[in-house]
Amino acid sequence: MVAGTKPETWQQYLLPGSAGAYGLATCLVTIVSLVRWGLGLLVEDTFIFAAYYPAILFATYVGGARVGIFAALLAGAIGWWAFIPPHYTFFPIASGERTRVLGFLVSSALIIWGANHYRKLMKRLEDEENFRKLAVEELAHRLKNKLATIQAIIGFQLREEPKTRDAILSCLTALSATDDLIMSAQGQGASLRDILSAEFAPYDVSRISMQGPDCVLSPKLALMMALLVHELATNAAKYGAFSNSTGRLAIEWSLHGGRLNVEWRESGGPSVHPPSHRGFGTRLFLRALDQFNGSVQANFAPGGFVCILNVPLSEITPSKKP
Repeated sequence: MVAGTKPETWQQYLLPGSAGAYGLATCLVTIVSLVRWGLGLLVEDTFIFAAYYPAILFATYVGGARVGIFAALLAGAIGWWAFIPPHYTFFPIASGERTRVLGFLVSSALIIWGANHYRKLMKRLEDEENFRKLAVEELAHRLKNKLATIQAIIGFQLREEPKTRDAILSCLTALSATDDLIMSAQGQGASLRDILSAEFAPYDVSRISMQGPDCVLSPKLALMMALLVHELATNAAKYGAFSNSTGRLAIEWSLHGGRLNVEWRESGGPSVHPPSHRGFGTRLFLRALDQFNGSVQANFAPGGFVCILNVPLSEITPSKKP
């Protein structure tokens, strides 16, 4: 094997129409013939060609129609020569045996057609899936490049306003992390638990408890949930449970009544006071889930901030564990 090349696999040796495929067909027919010959010594078998059908099917699926035809002709010749009286000769042959041979050839033709059609269909589906994965990976790569460009522009344009700059860049970072989760799931969405874990990576996870069933959010909801969680975590770091050494955070979620309910509950932090007025950012936060027919409820309780997020299950997929 040449250095730097990938090791060859058995699939490469058994490509349709390859010598390996013809060799496999020959081995299968030979093995079936030997088994058929051994059984013939014990019991009289009137189904001479029946044992060859699985070999022809498998040979066609692996090697294509030509390999299947080769296996059928080889099996027919061996069966005719070895198992049809008079044995070990091709002639003479009784009229009844001719019908048996003809039936075998017709049945083999149907098997070859069906197996080859199924093989082509599966190959087309595999090619389409590989193309889809390649397109998703290329799109993800381009989005990362775009995001890096956007971050650079924001960093330059807002260099005189570091607080605004850092807030925007941190939101983009949260979105990028969730995008990675969505891409790793082949565009199917992202797990709520993974979104929370990614957002809490910079914090002391020993002060955070998470409890709830495994569920996957749709891509659009996953991105919005990432922004909401990022906003909550940022506020907790500035004013709430993460702003001192004793604060704790408990997050619980459940799938009940056709909806996903997520409860964010802080405790042990500084005293919480309701804001004197709701600015644009607060109103935007509270209406973030409106597009999903969901809701955001914020409660500035004295013991700690509490937030409840609620969305319908139409945007949720329960995870299927193997």
